[in-house]
Amino acid sequence: MTVLTVEIDPKTEKILSELTADGRSTTEVIREAIHIAGRLRWVEQARADAERLANDPDDIAEIRAIHRDLGDSDAW
Repeated sequence: MTVLTVEIDPKTEKILSELTADGRSTTEVIREAIHIAGRLRWVEQARADAERLANDPDDIAEIRAIHRDLGDSDAW
């Protein structure tokens, strides 16, 4: 397991103190924060990919072609 040393500013130290007030360790809080940051990055990447695809002319044309081939989806 890797050991991480981090210098934090007073504002971050205050937030860390608040987050550990419930008895959780600094390690637990920091691990959770890293996991949350990872999920946020994943969600942001998914959003950016969806936006890119929504504006991709080739992808839009393919979706329209599929709709033509399958017929009216409202019939289901």
